Amino acid sequence: MICNAKLRNSSLAPAKLREHFLKLHGKHKNTTLTEFKVKRARFDEKATLPVFAFAPINKPILTASYEVAYLIAKQGKPHTIAETLIKPAVLTMANIMLGKASEVKLSQIPLSNDTISDRIEDMSKDILAQVVADLISSPAKFSLQLESTDVSNLSQLAVFVRYVKDDVIKEDFLFCKPLTTTTKAAAVKKLVDDFFKDNNFSWDMVSAVFLDGAPAMLGRKSGFGALVKADAPHIIVTHCILHRHALATKTLPPKLAEVLKIVVECVNYVRNSALRHRIFRELCKEMGSEFEVLLYHSNVRWLSRGQVLNRVFAVRVELALFLQEHQHCHADCFKNSEFILILAYMADIFAALNHLNQQMQGGGVNIIEAEENLKAFQKKLPLWKRRIESDNFANFPLLDDCVSKIENVSGIGDISVPAELKQAIATHLDSLAKSLDGYFPTRVISSMGETAVHV
Repeated sequence: MICNAKLRNSSLAPAKLREHFLKLHGKHKNTTLTEFKVKRARFDEKATLPVFAFAPINKPILTASYEVAYLIAKQGKPHTIAETLIKPAVLTMANIMLGKASEVKLSQIPLSNDTISDRIEDMSKDILAQVVADLISSPAKFSLQLESTDVSNLSQLAVFVRYVKDDVIKEDFLFCKPLTTTTKAAAVKKLVDDFFKDNNFSWDMVSAVFLDGAPAMLGRKSGFGALVKADAPHIIVTHCILHRHALATKTLPPKLAEVLKIVVECVNYVRNSALRHRIFRELCKEMGSEFEVLLYHSNVRWLSRGQVLNRVFAVRVELALFLQEHQHCHADCFKNSEFILILAYMADIFAALNHLNQQMQGGGVNIIEAEENLKAFQKKLPLWKRRIESDNFANFPLLDDCVSKIENVSGIGDISVPAELKQAIATHLDSLAKSLDGYFPTRVISSMGETAVHV
């Protein structure tokens, strides 16, 4: 403060500092602290940090750094992309378009890997603080949705929240934390309890909890829902409506299940070999097909069955030629008229189920909308059954197209639906209706006017 001298670390001991002060600045021995504060005013006008290369970041540079970090986080890109790609690209464009001075100015923006990581963490903490404040000040209790995920053998718990703010129902992501040891209900419950404790929450603030289909979530005695009910009996615990919908659609008559099995085997035969996959893609290109690749089927991805069946139906001619050239055991199936009709029907019905599934999810969907969509679909099933029995296939466009047109390329000829197949389709529609009724019973409204269905 007085001489602006730069001292070594060894000179910073109190005794040596006092010796330095008395020897060189003895005249200030009787100066009061107030007088020293007045003398310090000159240092406030001119900061000393830049002298030691600790220059503060000005606001535009800091804002630009946060904006880039926000874009990287939004796109889910690795943090290193800012330093390895974004910054070099920006500097190159600035030098070409604006000149060297602009390049030098933009080079001051900190975009290192650690900086981007810190920026994203800061924004995450700020968003969480805002959500926590909104939940605490909410005029009504909030509801939680828990989803267990597994990525690269790392089990994680994702929690979403729905609450009321300014007379508007809002949905936000609350937190995602790894389950470092077991994935049992007790571990999940402890993870949520710890988060509640850190943010001054209590289970009395929760009105409902919605769970996915994981066994640890649904157990009646030791599941997460049971543990929550033990601590807070007022909480409504509900099974995820999308998972129930997926379970309801798994019922297939043997004849239809066999066709699905054959389709999956044919798709895997093509996709499991890189060489066969390339050959099939070139075949589709040569034949001018709308699609060039087949899609994998996965039980975890609830929409995959409809997408796989639609894709196979679209390239059925190409796939039949490919399987015949490779002498596959299922090559003759795609020349069988009954097999093609079942494939068309299954592609149609699962496309309709996928459409229903998508209507029941997304931001802002409430119980009334979800129930209306579900009930409307359930009422269509008996109508579709009656039309099928009277040879009216208008509700199944792919099946109707197969029946009304002549498949010259595949050699099937004019197709008519046999009575046995119509009976199988009617049976499937019946079983689907009963399955939906079983998984979605009549809605029960509590005394508080709350409905226990998760959307």
